[in-house]
Amino acid sequence: MSDDILMNKADGVATITLNRPEVLNALSEAMVQGLGEFLTDIEGDPSVRCVVLKGAGEHFMAGGDVKGFGPLAKLPPEERRRRFEARIHKLHPVIFTMRRLRQPVIASVQGAAAGFGLSLAMACDMVIAADKAFFTLAYVRIGTSPDGSGSYFLPRIVGMKKAMEIALLGDRFDAATARDLGLVNYVVPAETLEAETAKLAARFVAGPARAIANTKALLNASLGNSLESQLAREAWSFADSAASEDWAEGVTAFAEKREPRFTGK
Repeated sequence: MSDDILMNKADGVATITLNRPEVLNALSEAMVQGLGEFLTDIEGDPSVRCVVLKGAGEHFMAGGDVKGFGPLAKLPPEERRRRFEARIHKLHPVIFTMRRLRQPVIASVQGAAAGFGLSLAMACDMVIAADKAFFTLAYVRIGTSPDGSGSYFLPRIVGMKKAMEIALLGDRFDAATARDLGLVNYVVPAETLEAETAKLAARFVAGPARAIANTKALLNASLGNSLESQLAREAWSFADSAASEDWAEGVTAFAEKREPRFTGK
């Protein structure tokens, strides 16, 4: 496994670190491969109750390795088209797996979340950002269009008119603006980002795992379901959650007027 990306598991949390700080964690092919392998590993590990995605150093991710694109710029247009299409298709299993995970995925953002870095953060379930973080979709500034699910999630989060502005102008905006747009859940002082991220992850670890997984799946499905299909899925999900030990504990704790002690079973 390349050192471009690292994973650590502890106390029910899998922390994935984008590890190219010398280039602001710009995306590499090794990073894409490693991220896919780590997410697949997490998918099969019931001991993991939450995933945290962060960048090493002072930034989350500055997008693609634009400096590395230099040699490709000298290739004939059709060859560039072929290579980039093949390269970008390799990102898709990563996004699919991350959205399919039963575990919530938290992006912990400091510094830049630009280009694919912003796309990746949007594909996570929640985002907590340092007050000094900044965001830009940026693609238009190098003469291309978004990838990595950016064009899917952006209008769903901010609305079509604002999505057009963010994508077509490529302007940079701060963490407070990202929170107001719904791109970020929490903004915290930069010096407390790690502690606040751990606190949020711990809440998921202590929560009812099956209910959390079913709720995540329900919300994801709602983006494409009819009302009839969504209601049917809600009924199945509620019943499935009610078959868990955590549901019995939750109902018992409510009746006894105490905090529930969920075990994830």
